[in-house]
Amino acid sequence: MGGRRAVCCGLNALEVTLAVLLTVMTAVSVSLIAVMALWRPQADPDPTVPPGPEPQVSPYLVGVGRADCTGPPAEIPMMGYAHLDQTAAGIHTRLYSRAFIIDDGKRRVAFVTADIGMMSQRLRLEVLQALQKKYGDLYRQDNVVLSGTHTHSGLAGYFQYTLFMVTSRGYIKPSVEALVNGIVQSIDIAHRNIKPGRIYMNRGDLEDSGLNRSPHSYLNNPQQERDRYGSNTDKRVVVLKLTDMGGNGIGMISWFAVHGVSMNYTNQMLSSDNMGYASYLLEQEKNIGSLPGEGPFVAGFSSSNLGDVSPNTAGPVCVNTGLPCDYLNSSCPVGGVEMCQASGPGKDMFESTRIIGHNIYKKAKELYGTARTEVTGFLHAAHQWVNMTDVTVQINSTHTARTCKPALGHSFAAGTTDGGGALNFTQGAVEGDPFWDGIRDAFIGEPSNETQECHHPKPILFSTGEMSRPYPWHPEIVDVQIITIGPVAVVAVPGEMTTMSGRRIREAVKQELESGGLFKDTEVVIAGLSNIYTHYITTYEEYQVQRYEGASTIYGPHTLSAYMQKYRGLARAIAKNEESELERGPEPPFFKNLPNLMNVAAVDRKPVNSGFGDVLEQVLPVYRLGDVASVTFVAGNPRHSGDIRDKTFVAVEMFRDRTSSWEVVHSDASWETRFHWLKGSDQQSNATVEWHIPASAEPGSYRIRHFGHYKQMKLFKPIITAYQGTSAVFRVTQNHYY
Repeated sequence: MGGRRAVCCGLNALEVTLAVLLTVMTAVSVSLIAVMALWRPQADPDPTVPPGPEPQVSPYLVGVGRADCTGPPAEIPMMGYAHLDQTAAGIHTRLYSRAFIIDDGKRRVAFVTADIGMMSQRLRLEVLQALQKKYGDLYRQDNVVLSGTHTHSGLAGYFQYTLFMVTSRGYIKPSVEALVNGIVQSIDIAHRNIKPGRIYMNRGDLEDSGLNRSPHSYLNNPQQERDRYGSNTDKRVVVLKLTDMGGNGIGMISWFAVHGVSMNYTNQMLSSDNMGYASYLLEQEKNIGSLPGEGPFVAGFSSSNLGDVSPNTAGPVCVNTGLPCDYLNSSCPVGGVEMCQASGPGKDMFESTRIIGHNIYKKAKELYGTARTEVTGFLHAAHQWVNMTDVTVQINSTHTARTCKPALGHSFAAGTTDGGGALNFTQGAVEGDPFWDGIRDAFIGEPSNETQECHHPKPILFSTGEMSRPYPWHPEIVDVQIITIGPVAVVAVPGEMTTMSGRRIREAVKQELESGGLFKDTEVVIAGLSNIYTHYITTYEEYQVQRYEGASTIYGPHTLSAYMQKYRGLARAIAKNEESELERGPEPPFFKNLPNLMNVAAVDRKPVNSGFGDVLEQVLPVYRLGDVASVTFVAGNPRHSGDIRDKTFVAVEMFRDRTSSWEVVHSDASWETRFHWLKGSDQQSNATVEWHIPASAEPGSYRIRHFGHYKQMKLFKPIITAYQGTSAVFRVTQNHYY
């Protein structure tokens, strides 16, 4: 491979059910470093930072970092839709971890948003272990938040609980290593770059970029509560702008609630989806002349309470008839839930990703440019581990309730309008299905009466809290965490909160923080998919409807109330400056010898009289702006390229007359390129590289290069060899289609 310059998630019912049964049946048979970097005013201060009074406290230390966390883009299952046949086969855009470190002189917090479906407990534990080895107690479980953007086009295989391993083919070390190393590296870079700086906050509403995919559930919330809000989705975008002391922007964190499913379940290329494209646009604008993933400015777009919010704003229709889906259960008269699909605003998933991502970028850029409110004040961090299967909730002055052992309802198998299930499962099921219940009872066992009563009215499909072979199927111990940066409170939520759930949590945390007088005008943001994944978190009222989100609220109808109780406790401790006195809670397990169900990548073969990197289908001599230049190479399996971070499978190069040399203008991290890997028969494979020539491309001579590795056996030993291929030179002319 070449260096850069050298060149939830809906489940398919049949697949999951069969996989579950198969699995069960098989089982039965630093030391602390003080950093005060010298700073130097740059020549061109950022004009968007307004002149104003000096901060009320000493300037923060701020650091930003970005690192590649892309894993092997071949054969490994993708995380999100849980379709077993959706395995990686190329790269649409690379995946990055973006870290932001803030220090007030006494305390330090780190916030990471990564292009990943969701954080897992195993991933967080491994990251914290790596940070402990490097930095001692500087970065800990209480002051480090790890959040996922919720792209459904990243790799799977980084979980330690059985349900997720079933649909991910186990625990896949190359996936885990790419993520752990990328996240830790992004924190390393932010740590090295830390220097005095300032933070500004801004907020605004973004229209036409999200649709509530379970409006029937939302309407079950109290009318009086719904009347307080103008929409059934959260449209608010919150931005933190980070600058150095000279006013030069160094980074931005943004929170917005929308699912990362603009790229649908037919996609097999790794992609950062809409949030990643927003980061891409702002970073390319700020890091002028840099390739994607390079340059000092870091733009982090983070998920929020997106549980019932879809970017597929054209809404769901029956794709076989064009008629609207059934409002209550999102199914079609012919074809059931499989035929009920929502689509985005574009003509295909790529254009829809571009439109939604550009909307998010445009609003964040506007808020960044007009940020006037300086964030000042001390930092706080509060964290606990909680056994979410055993929380007593105070319903009112006389009644209590409890959370439950984890369980998934029948509507879980129906999926969502962003990715439906199969067979006769539908959303909104409050009664079980005798056929599937019979199969479950025969091979897995019937849920206990206690669990069924606790989860009522959910008809239980999988009583995962009562399934422990070969490992527990769902977590019991869960992280709850809040960090505050002056008046900005970041609530790290371990799952997908619905719109109204997020509103209730924000209101509860704000109330607690401001009750002690230490905080005022507090801005509370939900950082979704953080630290550990526990599926969905609906309100009690939404749970009664038992659509996909309610069926996937695994700790029962009082899950949200339990979280509100726990987050109130964290906020109360912060308000009293007593977070250090919080009980740690029961530590989560760290399972060993997790199974990897992926086969070893086979040796690579090539057509007769050819070599790896040879061109099979050549480019055309001339292209116009708006065309797609395409070339196909004899390729090896990308899994043989090992750690692909900070490398590229693709380079689009332009010949510069003034230097008589080739210059890389795009890599496989670029939005304009697509790297498709296709495995054929007899272990032969090829790689097709597409360059979607943008209107901004300069006229001139170009070529496309591909880098990779192939494996052969010599003397019974596998030998990995690098190769590269180069297309013919072609011209790009000024004439275009626009």
